[in-house]
Amino acid sequence: MISFVWSSKYPFYSGTGGSENYTAGQIRELKRRGIEARIITLGHGKNDGREDFPDIDFHDIASKEELSDLDDTLVFITYPLAVKTKRPSYVILHCPPPKYMQDDDQFDPVGMKGKRVITTSRFALRLWAGYYAKTVTRTGVVYPFADDAFAAVQRSSEPHKSLKILFAGRLTADKGIYTLLAALHMSAMRELDYTLTATTAGIKSESGRLIAKLLRAHPLVKLVPARRSPAQMARLMAEHDIVVMPSSNIFWQETFGMLSVEAQHAGCRVVASKTGGIPETDCGGLLTVKPDNPLALAEGLVRAAKLGPLTAAERDRVRRKFTIEQSVNALLRVMNLDGGLARTIRLHEPLKRLPRLPGGRVLLNPHSKRQIV
Repeated sequence: MISFVWSSKYPFYSGTGGSENYTAGQIRELKRRGIEARIITLGHGKNDGREDFPDIDFHDIASKEELSDLDDTLVFITYPLAVKTKRPSYVILHCPPPKYMQDDDQFDPVGMKGKRVITTSRFALRLWAGYYAKTVTRTGVVYPFADDAFAAVQRSSEPHKSLKILFAGRLTADKGIYTLLAALHMSAMRELDYTLTATTAGIKSESGRLIAKLLRAHPLVKLVPARRSPAQMARLMAEHDIVVMPSSNIFWQETFGMLSVEAQHAGCRVVASKTGGIPETDCGGLLTVKPDNPLALAEGLVRAAKLGPLTAAERDRVRRKFTIEQSVNALLRVMNLDGGLARTIRLHEPLKRLPRLPGGRVLLNPHSKRQIV
């Protein structure tokens, strides 16, 4: 049994963020392959978000000590817990290190001890490499994926009368919503006849509620409810030409940016900040711009508008990248490592010292042909 441990102070809600969608998709694919997998939630009781995921098994616990009694292979999601486990345990770090998290006091560095580290991009791996001066067993990068719904969604064959732009990030400053609002007033945007839609993703937080009030009052923005499933989000994206991701480089940096991959699979151009792991999400439809720069963002939107949505041929190439099969294959390769293959290194060791393989893969043991992707 592979159990993904959710110890966030927030329940495991659908439509809230990439960590939840990524984890749910991994579990579904593992179960499809006949591998037992579930979510373990800590401290939420039955109100842990399970109603949003009726096809996934949930198990709630009241204290982290209960994990020590389980014979499961535990995969901690973002927040590792300082607890002994019967089997080797892992932590998938969806976030940057704590010093980049302005309002997150949940991360306990002590919980990293003895766990095998998985990051969701090469950029994230470099961040964590610079943060940790202790010795841990590093296992590699496992990229997120786009749900099949995004590649399958049908787009209208008729072009839109006006350009349709979608902002589907959480309503927080780090997602660049203020940069986007400033970009709307740049002279470059006067070239465009457009409508801008934003969703209420993240509205349950204090900052989300405040930003939602601002967007509802803004004459250039239409605020719609957040979508609660990949299929719903795919249909929303298919109604738009461009998905904009103006993520900030000030508050924190995106460790990957799964929304970019999903949007490209759905046939949208993506205009995003050139920061963090976002450049790694390029499937062929990504345009990157200088972060925290309204003028650069406006000019990027104009360039994307001239290109139009992805063509059928472009979309066919795009949806072969970042699939659930590729992601779970990588996860299983990582989790099948034994002591002879995993090399204990110092996370602050510069990555340039590690052997590189095509595509940016890392060979942890120079004497083994086993590859980690």
